Amino acid sequence: MIVFAARAATPHDAGTIELLAREAIEELSAGRGGAVWRRREARQEPIGPGIAAALAASASGGDHHVTMGTVDDTPVGYGIVHREALADGASIARIDDLYVEPEARDVGVGEAIMDLLLAAAEAWGCIGVDAMALPGDRHTKNFFERYGLTARAITVHRTFAPTPTPTPAPG
Repeated sequence: MIVFAARAATPHDAGTIELLAREAIEELSAGRGGAVWRRREARQEPIGPGIAAALAASASGGDHHVTMGTVDDTPVGYGIVHREALADGASIARIDDLYVEPEARDVGVGEAIMDLLLAAAEAWGCIGVDAMALPGDRHTKNFFERYGLTARAITVHRTFAPTPTPTPAPG
């Protein structure tokens, strides 16, 4: 019997999470909106220190929670949520990362990860949870909607043509 599950990640999972994060970045970069997302919202190299910090905060009960998704104890996905303070003193949870390898999707691993991320947000007393789906990524949008996440803001963007480098005047 194959077992799909999720568990709290530990510092020993850092290397695996780094590899999965890079896979996620490559996959999302290819989609609509992915090029700007990669430059603005995605984890930037070096990825390791940010993941290590999130794992340390998670292990100490801080403002991050990191989850590892597994199939028969083999890591195939991960999730990271953090708590942000709001202007009025309340807090909101933000899902920074949620990724499952393509071969392990649609079998319950993502759901197991999401359940633990939401449980952390509720335990923190957050007023809600935010996550991002790129335009056209209907699978991710539908996944989040199954958990009651709906659009509360839409970011619009216009890409400009690259500006040519000026040619120096002859001298």
